[in-house]
Amino acid sequence: MAQARKRGGIFASFGFQVLAGMALGLGLGLLARELGSEVGQAGHGLSEALRLAGSTFVQLLRVLVPPLVFTAIVASIANLRQLQNAAALVWRTLLWFAATALIAVSIGIVLGLVLKPGLNTSVAAAAAEIPHTSGSWLDFLTGLVPSNMLGLAAATTLTDDGAKTSLSFNVLQIVVISLVTGIAALRSGAAAEPFLAFNASALAIVRKILWWVIRLTPIGTIGLFGNAVAHYGWDALAQLGAFALAVYAGLGLVLFVVYPILLAANGLNPLKFFAGAWPAIQLGFVSRSSIGTLPVTQTVTESALGVPRPYAAFAVPLGATTKMDGCAAIYPAVAAIFVAQFYNVPLAVSDYFLIVFVSVIGSAATAGLTGAVVMLTLTLSTLGLPLEGVGLLLAIDPILDMGRTATNVAGQALVPTLVAKQQGMLDMDVYNAASGDLPTEPDETTQRAA
Repeated sequence: MAQARKRGGIFASFGFQVLAGMALGLGLGLLARELGSEVGQAGHGLSEALRLAGSTFVQLLRVLVPPLVFTAIVASIANLRQLQNAAALVWRTLLWFAATALIAVSIGIVLGLVLKPGLNTSVAAAAAEIPHTSGSWLDFLTGLVPSNMLGLAAATTLTDDGAKTSLSFNVLQIVVISLVTGIAALRSGAAAEPFLAFNASALAIVRKILWWVIRLTPIGTIGLFGNAVAHYGWDALAQLGAFALAVYAGLGLVLFVVYPILLAANGLNPLKFFAGAWPAIQLGFVSRSSIGTLPVTQTVTESALGVPRPYAAFAVPLGATTKMDGCAAIYPAVAAIFVAQFYNVPLAVSDYFLIVFVSVIGSAATAGLTGAVVMLTLTLSTLGLPLEGVGLLLAIDPILDMGRTATNVAGQALVPTLVAKQQGMLDMDVYNAASGDLPTEPDETTQRAA
């Protein structure tokens, strides 16, 4: 790969290709929007092509998530038996999840109080609408208990053409199934060795396919970014400018101030971290999906940041479902304060503590569901604020979701890196060599034991 970059120069760089994809997607999206992206308008064909390219790429990534999570976690448990500090790794990971979420939600609360987005808005009250999906604390239990061995869930929706049933997977349930299976395999002794060998082979195959899909990222970026620009544009930002400013200010502080401070405090060069994690961060920005980005996040965490594979295979999938500093900490804090200010509902000191509690603990309660809207409804219902306030913010949610997801993904790579460094497991040679380019192909990557 290094030789290929030398032959092709900067144009062969994966980072350059993705940035070029974003630029091309921006141009095509603006063109489609100018021509008109609705049915019957001149830009509709271009808009549909962008949508299809982006959605197909994310679908290819998502279809690899269940086999990757299952085989990687089972293999990681098989390798963790060689460790003396497996329990410490788990607790340190969870503590860092909570600590960084606490910092993020605190920043969100301060920005909400200082910038007062609910008082500095021109959005009409008529836009208020109760969302179709909402979160509750019972979702935590239902999200943990698998409904079947594959972690699949079916949903039926009624349309004008009749009923439509779709299947989706619950990553948190797959994590639980994988953990139980891996532990059972270890307890089964020699009888489970053929299964573990098969699982290791399956993981190698999944990683090979994953690498092929990752190489399509520049094309997927064109579709994802172009479709976002074509359909959403920036018109609604004028009405909700103060709210968007508060959210992105919080995301920026966490991503470019808090994370670098934590890295530097642990003796790690922040620039090297962002160089290594950049492929996942930028994919999270354009795809707006932590789960869709999970395969890339896990790849860069291992191959570019130097986190041992047995630990990364546990921490990154868990983080992709429960570690959401953007969606579950900054955004619901700012949004809850916005709704309270908009409806002139005073918040007591205890309410702010509730916001902190929901942000630190509540992300696990909504881990089996999708989207920041679910987390926001959980926060609003806990505070007793009107759920109709969610509708006020939906107009610019896709624009905010890009920054939220990028922050989520960065945090999901950050925590395993910090824990591995504290436990003396981080491969510093790999970490310091991070270049911001695509990691090497799986069969070229050294299998690092913890």
